[in-house]
Amino acid sequence: MKIHRLPENDRTNGWSAIIPERAAHKELAGEARADWVVLGGGYAGLAAARRLAENRPNESVVLIEAGQIGENASGRNSGFAIDLPHNVGSSLDELEGSYRFMRLARMAIDHLETMVDEHGIQCNWRRSGKYHTASSPRGAREVLEPFRDELEALGEPYRWLEGRELRQALGTPHFAAAVYTPGCVLMNPAALTGGLADSMPENVTVHENSPVLEAEFSSGVVLKTASGSVRAPRMIMAANGFSEQFGFNRRKFLHFVAHASLTRPLSQEERARYSAPEPWGVTPANAFVAITMRFTEDNRMLIRHGIHFRPGQRLLPGEQEKVRKTHKRLFDQRFPGLENVGMEHTWSGFVCLSRNGAPAFGELAPNIWSATCQNAVGVTKGTFGGILAADMATGRDNPLIEDMLSLGKPSLLPPRPFLDIGVRARFQWELWRNRHEA
Repeated sequence: MKIHRLPENDRTNGWSAIIPERAAHKELAGEARADWVVLGGGYAGLAAARRLAENRPNESVVLIEAGQIGENASGRNSGFAIDLPHNVGSSLDELEGSYRFMRLARMAIDHLETMVDEHGIQCNWRRSGKYHTASSPRGAREVLEPFRDELEALGEPYRWLEGRELRQALGTPHFAAAVYTPGCVLMNPAALTGGLADSMPENVTVHENSPVLEAEFSSGVVLKTASGSVRAPRMIMAANGFSEQFGFNRRKFLHFVAHASLTRPLSQEERARYSAPEPWGVTPANAFVAITMRFTEDNRMLIRHGIHFRPGQRLLPGEQEKVRKTHKRLFDQRFPGLENVGMEHTWSGFVCLSRNGAPAFGELAPNIWSATCQNAVGVTKGTFGGILAADMATGRDNPLIEDMLSLGKPSLLPPRPFLDIGVRARFQWELWRNRHEA
């Protein structure tokens, strides 16, 4: 099977630019054999490879990443490890679903925190919590108030903020209200993924900059690159949306591109004018219309805004420059008095969603397991998906596998071009209907 579409990540990732450059693991060369191969070096692949090595310490694991770890989608997100569902219903079944998700997410966060501590990964890991915000009274009424009620039903701690208290917490008058929850972790995702790759057990070999050009699944697994190949009897697929290229999950995934920018560090005088006391993270009531933001450990502002349907998983010419100007305008609107602060880095990343919000998890074919489609919550969903795929593949008894299976499977999508027409129409409707949150 020939692979026709490969990742094309550029070197614009701001998270990578603000940390010391790391040396990539050598690319795959020659003919290699292993007991296991893991395809994809994002959160799912990194977690799966480590767990396989722990479950089978006498067996060899090869992890292959098409680009450089930290430069892929996992290193380009906003750097939130989220432990709570944003919007859940109040029925007993829906609340039980929320409990299952929280068990999975918190297992993933605890696992990552253990790795950060044990291996001294310098990624600004911080249990800061997060603010789920609404820009308008309508957004507060329609999204935040039900979210608050559901947190109470779940027995979860939270704090409601508005007015002067909210402005003092975030340093901007833009928001009408926010619900603060303490369990979210903030970090530099490029530093985290790079650190995870560089601290693998001895029986894991990592190959970066090794895009797979051809795959065979007739007798075990053979993955071929430009310079070599790897043969293994078993594989975990963790290439997220690109798993379609290998014949799996066809017509199951929706591909979107998302954009982010980081400002230069604020000066001491600018920080005094801005006046927020601690680093923070903000998620919006509507992610398609409003803005995800962060105030980082090194006094930068992150703006994540702009999501576009992109089935070809490619950027358009000049797209990032237009995005940079938009992010600068939105930043100026939210932080008057900081107009001299520019966007130092602007980048894009591709996310994979399913129509029904379900992951692509479980056995794909004999001796091939999947941990893909994290629905834009990759830090936690990718991590617990990779861990549990490895446990399932090795027969390790883990009750959380049932929680994972309860999340369902991606539903089938309509054929193109009907899919494109439907997604773009729905997207425009969402933008118009939620314009009060812009």
